[in-house]
Amino acid sequence: MTAHATRVLVLNSGSSSVKYQLLDMRDSSRLALGLVERIGEQDSRVTHTTLTPEGSEKRERKGPVADHTEALKVVSEELSRDGLGLDSPELLAVGHRVLHGGIELTDPTVVTDEVMATLERLRPLGPLHMPANIAGIRTARELRPDLPQVAVFDTAFHTTMPEYAYRYAIDVETADAHRIRRYGFHGTSHAYVSRRAAELLGRDPAEVNVIVLHLGNGASASAVAGGRCVDTSMGLTPLEGLVMGTRSGDIDPAVTFHLKRVAGMSVDEIDELLNKKSGLVGLCGDNDMREIRRRIDAGDERARLAFDIYIHRLKKYIGAYSAVLGRVDAVVFTAGVGENAAEVREAAVAGLEPLGLAVDAARNTVRSGEARIISPDDARVVVAVVPTDEELEIAQQTFALVGGARTVDA
Repeated sequence: MTAHATRVLVLNSGSSSVKYQLLDMRDSSRLALGLVERIGEQDSRVTHTTLTPEGSEKRERKGPVADHTEALKVVSEELSRDGLGLDSPELLAVGHRVLHGGIELTDPTVVTDEVMATLERLRPLGPLHMPANIAGIRTARELRPDLPQVAVFDTAFHTTMPEYAYRYAIDVETADAHRIRRYGFHGTSHAYVSRRAAELLGRDPAEVNVIVLHLGNGASASAVAGGRCVDTSMGLTPLEGLVMGTRSGDIDPAVTFHLKRVAGMSVDEIDELLNKKSGLVGLCGDNDMREIRRRIDAGDERARLAFDIYIHRLKKYIGAYSAVLGRVDAVVFTAGVGENAAEVREAAVAGLEPLGLAVDAARNTVRSGEARIISPDDARVVVAVVPTDEELEIAQQTFALVGGARTVDA
């Protein structure tokens, strides 16, 4: 007698961390989750939580974790302590979050040697994240060479953008020779949230036009028409677009030339400035929206200016994507700031009543982990909060690709 393996392990290998979740796709329930952080340092930390219908059990340990190979082995050990290890016959596949698929890899993909070679060629498009993504896949393949390893790409959802939306207005031959175009990121989040927004409205995603605002430390907006992305704020890299925690977002490209010529800054110094010392932290010294709001309440003018710049950019994108879509059925907030900062949501749509946007004050201030509508009943455009779940999206895409492909003895 045989039964289908139904568990999917989702791995998100960052530059100095590995996040993981183990899900049972029969009901999308989580069996375990955890984080290995500060990889490569002496004070690395592992946090692991096992989830059961009766509750949860959390454990932590500290000590050096040298690299991503060792981190994946630690993940396997923690899961094995609960009988959920990589050797479990119920494990169907491992789904990997991968930053960049370029224009070659636009769908969830079972990793082969050929796919690994393509990922290596794509390294220059994501020099911070791609090496870690590749290391995570390589180690997982070594630990379980018989198990399907599925790459799910952050850029994939945005590959439906028309050429007039993704192409920059620079010399075509130069752009094509060096893969310069707008790719977009946070794709798994935008895919999940736009689909859940349609469900919240009780409509088929193919019938709904949605503006998704993914507002975390990294932030991006997307215009989704009938379930397909037609525009997004991030570009060649995650630097373009909205004001973020430490990234500048949109900026005149000539600023980089100016800083090199006048300030004598190197390319690497400018890169660090725009990616790590700009955005909210560059404007006011904080990238935590809760702290910024506290400072505003205390009369801090720098914090107020940072908030106003952040909101101004948000409004510009809401307006622009309203024009791109023509008809907007919903504007949806998600991710850490989008889900929890009522003041951001209120300020972002204030004054946009001519576009059909408004929030109900009472609904907006309710704190909940559930998807919910926060606009008045008579609003022409629904404003909603939809908690994102990128791990579930990766698991669902992985399961859809390989589900039923492997059976186990029962």
